[in-house]
Amino acid sequence: MAAGSELCGLIADIGGTNARFAWVAEGAAGWHDEKIYQGADYPSLADAVKAYLSDTAIPGAVRHAHFSVAGPVTGDHFSMTNSPWSFSVRGLASDIGLDQLKLWNDFEAVAMAVPFLAPEYLRQCGGGAPVPQAPIGVLGPGTGLGMAGLFWQSGRYCAVPSEGAHATMAAVTRREFDIFQSLLGKYTHYSAERVCSGKGLVNLYEVIRSLDGKTALPDLTPAEISTKGMAGSCPVCAESMTLMMRFLGRVAGNLALTFAARGGIYVAGGIVPKLGDYIFNSDFRTEFESKGRFRPFMEDIPVYIVTHPFPAFVGLTAHIRDDMKG
Repeated sequence: MAAGSELCGLIADIGGTNARFAWVAEGAAGWHDEKIYQGADYPSLADAVKAYLSDTAIPGAVRHAHFSVAGPVTGDHFSMTNSPWSFSVRGLASDIGLDQLKLWNDFEAVAMAVPFLAPEYLRQCGGGAPVPQAPIGVLGPGTGLGMAGLFWQSGRYCAVPSEGAHATMAAVTRREFDIFQSLLGKYTHYSAERVCSGKGLVNLYEVIRSLDGKTALPDLTPAEISTKGMAGSCPVCAESMTLMMRFLGRVAGNLALTFAARGGIYVAGGIVPKLGDYIFNSDFRTEFESKGRFRPFMEDIPVYIVTHPFPAFVGLTAHIRDDMKG
């Protein structure tokens, strides 16, 4: 860790697969030297942090860090939802020589970024104009499924974390019901994350393969399923992708109703921004609006696809600067 006169801060976005790091300098805009590490390559988060600090020439003393982490932040001890990493916040701060380490839920950090995102990082998927100062919902599939909200308070938006991705997923058709029943052979509970995430896409593929008697098909990664599904080269992959977009629309619509999110729904995460126009041509928006007598209410709510490569860094940077000033 460099020991110059400039005060610097460390930011990180820690997901189930990747750990993303960057540093910020007091009094300078933006962040620097973003690097992505594979979580599976490191026994612990501390090892990944030390690798970044060793690989990066940070020009000043690092005393503050803000990390966004995939899971509920409830106290000093934290365990990742979709990774074997677990740690003590105080212990990790001491191990890497920090005066302060603050944890944020990963989608809480993405939500914090929404008010600061430039228009070029947003693609609107239906709906009208957002209502100023109205609630906003944020969600997105990556390895798992993240969710958060934004509410106007004291002249600004404040982010509220959520674990709504682990709420029970509802089936609408017989086919969906059969898929969910089959999932109970693997899990004790079928949540939105089980069918609206990278792991969820694999779940859908494996269940459909079994239900349709196509067990000779190979095991595939989420990226392989999405590629084959969008190309139409594999019917099981295509149905898996169709269903995931439908389920994601349903969950996003439920979030919009729960928050009365007339400020809009923002879809981020590691999957959807990489799909190009696929979500626009899918059942996502139809399912989002399919709320019975509340369809007119839903039709007005805009949905935005967030294309920024590091949205959590936008939110984390804004907040760590306040601590560095103090």
